[in-house]
Amino acid sequence: MCIFGLSVAVLLLLLFALDLAIKIPFSRASMLMDIGAVLGALGLGVISFMTLREQS
Repeated sequence: MCIFGLSVAVLLLLLFALDLAIKIPFSRASMLMDIGAVLGALGLGVISFMTLREQS
């Protein structure tokens, strides 16, 4: 589950960071949504990584 969480975090981070940078795929419909999604993806990635490290 931790690896799945990391995978989802990377995918979401890539998707919304690309939208912020070059307006693909959502044509930067809402910059606030993009920033919130990037922060959420970063949070998910950090939590997943810390949990994975703790299990080892």
